[in-house]
Order: sequence, then C-alpha cells, then structure tokens
Amino acid sequence: MSSLPTPFLTPKQYLDAERKADSRSEYVDGQMYAMSGASWQHGRITVNVTTQLNDQLADTQCEVRANDQRVRAKPGGPYYYPDVVVVCGKPEFEDAEFDTLLNAKLIVEVLSPSTESYDRGAKFDKYRQMQSLAEYLLISQTRVHIEHYVLSPSGSWRSTERSDPNGVLELSSIGVRLKVADIYNRVRFGAGNP
Repeated sequence: MSSLPTPFLTPKQYLDAERKADSRSEYVDGQMYAMSGASWQHGRITVNVTTQLNDQLADTQCEVRANDQRVRAKPGGPYYYPDVVVVCGKPEFEDAEFDTLLNAKLIVEVLSPSTESYDRGAKFDKYRQMQSLAEYLLISQTRVHIEHYVLSPSGSWRSTERSDPNGVLELSSIGVRLKVADIYNRVRFGAGNP
C-alpha cells in the first residue's frame, strides 16, 4: 500500500471512484491508498501459487483469483486486493457489480519490503474480521520463507513457518497441498535477479 492517502471518503465514494479508475487503490479507515507495482519476483511467486491452486481446485467448488479481486474485510471496509484469494462455494459479493468479494476462505500476500510489517500486522488484523477466512499465507520474495496462519476450531489463529525448499504446506480448509519448491519455482534471490 502506498503511503500517500487521499481525503476522507465514505465506502460508497471509494467504490464509485475505484470502479472508474485506471489503477487500483485500497481503502482503509476512510482513506484511499494507491497501490504500487509489484517486483518481478513478486509476480513470479503470485503466478506460481495461483497456478498450483487453480490446478488442484479444478474439480472442486473452490475458485482462485489473483491480483485484481477486491475483498471487503468487514461492512464499511477496509477493502483490499490480495495477491491471491480463494473462495469456496457460492461467491458472495457486496452488490450487483460482483467485484467485491465478501467470503474469502484463503488469502495469500506476497511480502514486499515496503508492506511486509503492514501485511503481517494491521492488515492481518483486518482480514481476521472476515467470518469466512480460514487460512492466511505470507510469502517472502527475498528468501524461502512462508508463514502459514490457520484458524483453529476454538477461534484462535495458530501459525507455522516453512523455510525448507523441500517442505509442503497443507491447506486443510481447501484440501490442497503446496510444495514450497513449486511456490519458489524460477525465483532467483540476490542481486542478479531476474
């Protein structure tokens, strides 16, 4: 999320402006924030995750979307554009425009240096307000490292981390297994990338 806010807007004003805009902006606490572009590594990881999820969910009632699917964390906002989102069953939308998803099951954010602490902290706090959300993944683009948050039956979130390229993530809420090596396929770390 960019650090340059716009004047206070209502959720309706945000949606009206966003639907006409050429670029994407997120909405938090009455402020609209322009989104910056993603790095090559960020894009590669997003494609890898989306491809793996799409392949494994092909014959299920779950669907995957990447980059351009706006989600609403709670009534009145905030509104975000996760890197990857999965919905299971019938998608629920805010209105007849069918462009703001309300019932995400899994959200994936690829961490950028400028947004990492926000994605891990305040943004995750907002996402947790979604009744439907069962799992949240934070994927580093600077090293092999994935944080996996799962909502337990008691309502608390538990986390595990994966840094082994040979590891596997079990996404139990959607019945998917992701190999860490597949998530980082063709990703190059260091000064020489891409």
